[in-house]
This record gives sequence, C-alpha cells and structure tokens, in this order.
Amino acid sequence: MGEGGLTSLTAVADPPAPPRPVAPRRRRRRPVLPRLAHFASFGAPGVLVYLCFVMAPILISFGYSLTNYNPFHPPVKFVGFDNYRLLFTDSQFLTALRVTTILTVIVVIVPNVLGLGVALLLDRKGWLYNALRSVFFTPVILSSVVVSIVWSRLLDDRGPLNSLLRGLGVSHPPGWLSDPDMALYSVASIVCWQMLGFCVVVYLAGLQGIPPELLEAAEIDGAGPLRRFRAVTWPLLAPSLTINTVVLLISAFKTYDYVKVITNGGPGSGATATIAFDVLQTGFDSNHVGYASAMAVLMLVIVALVTTVVLNFLRRREVDL
Repeated sequence: MGEGGLTSLTAVADPPAPPRPVAPRRRRRRPVLPRLAHFASFGAPGVLVYLCFVMAPILISFGYSLTNYNPFHPPVKFVGFDNYRLLFTDSQFLTALRVTTILTVIVVIVPNVLGLGVALLLDRKGWLYNALRSVFFTPVILSSVVVSIVWSRLLDDRGPLNSLLRGLGVSHPPGWLSDPDMALYSVASIVCWQMLGFCVVVYLAGLQGIPPELLEAAEIDGAGPLRRFRAVTWPLLAPSLTINTVVLLISAFKTYDYVKVITNGGPGSGATATIAFDVLQTGFDSNHVGYASAMAVLMLVIVALVTTVVLNFLRRREVDL
C-alpha cells in the first residue's frame, strides 16, 4: 500500500474534534409597561365592575354597621360593634337564623337526591328523554316571583289542592301556608321544585362525561348495577355534587323573594322569616339601616365560612380522570 493510502487511513481513524460549547442566549425580558397596559386594557373593566358593585357595597355596609344610621333620625353616631353584640341577644334574629338553617338544609338535600335520581332515569337517548329534560329544566328559567304567585294560589286554603282533598273526603285539609308548623316546609318545597331542574342538568352532564369503558370494565368484572354506581358512577359525579351543593347552599341562605311573596314572613311571628327577609324589613321598613347592615355583614360572613368548609370537604372527594 502506498504512502498516500496510509495517510488516508490515518485521517479516517482520527476522532472528530468536539464541538465548541455555545453560550446560551439570554432571553430578553419584555418591558413591564406594555405588559401592564395589555393587562389593564383587558382586566380593568372587570376589576372596576367588581370593585363598584361587589366590594364597594360590602365596605359601605360594614361602615353603616358600625353606626346607628337612620335616614329619618339624624345625627349619625358611631356605636362600634354594639349592633353585632345586640344581634346575638335579639330573639327575632336568632329565630331568622334558625329558619334559614332549616330552609337551607332542606333545599340542599332534597334537590340533590331527587335530581340525581331523575338524571339517572333520563340518561338515555331518544326524543322522549330530550323532551323530559326540557320539562324538568323549565322551572329554573321562570321568575321566582311568578313561581311564588302560582304556588301561593295552588296552596291556598281554598285553592285547587285543598279543594281536591275535600272532594276526596278530607274534611280538614292542611293549612299549607296558614299553619305556622307547615308554612316553612311549604316554602322550602317550592324552592326545591324550582331548583330541581338545575340539579338534573348538572348531574346529566356529569353522567355523560363518565368514560363508558370504565362501566364496561366493571360489568365484565361481574359488578351489578348498584355496585357499578357505588364504585364507578358516584365517585366520578363528585364535581357535579360540589357544584350543586354550593349553588343550592348560597341560593337557599339568601332566600327573600319566595318568603316575601308567599307568606310575608308569617304566619304568626316570623315562622318563615329568613335572615335576608329580616335584613330588608329592618333596613327599608323600619329604617334601621345601621342594624340591618350588621345583619347583612354577619350573614355574609356565615355564608362565606360555611361555603368554604363545604367546598373544601367536597373537593377532596373529586377524582381526576
């Protein structure tokens, strides 16, 4: 082999030179002012609306709650937390708190249970089931005042329901709205009836979001319908349960329009008067704005605390798919 051949073999055997390290290019940070202007152009309207219509009324109400403000009896005096101390000894407020608690418990439990059952029945394909979904959801879009007027006529002592009971031989039908022991449960039933459709729709959305292969796998493993519901369906419906519970909790705790239209806080002495009803009665009918503001602030604190505890408890049950 010639000298040129040895030279070419030696050149091939030599390892390639390592590449030179390239210094990482530093990413240039965008200027702060354009980013702030971009955020302000999109976020400022929402922030301003929130500040004007949420935070400002809360702060104003808290300021009023520290005074004896009455627009028809000046001057305004600073009383500190006397209004809050008076609330815990006010029998009317404590009664309203008890009524609101009972109403909230009923409204949270009944639509959730019935809504889940109806959703399981309607979780099928076909025009009939689509029509039934619309029927159940229709009360949700109706005005609560209209619903209250219609049900107050139906449940009147001489209304269609009691007339039907008398025709069936019941000599003394119940006083659905005139009996202090039944009026609260009648109002709660009306609220449950209107909120049922909302729960049905949310549970239907949760049922249709469950992967069918999970149910098929459970069926192949020999799980029956109840076992599949308990082990697969119910855990995956945890987000739907969270949504329904929180929405029902907040809606029930601030119930006012049903009580105002149907019973006006009666019958008797505050048998159906909720905290929201007492706030407006005290603030606008009795003109004790400072005391009513203290009631409203305390109601806000109670709702916030209860909602936070319930939300954190229910979020622990949710399963990530």
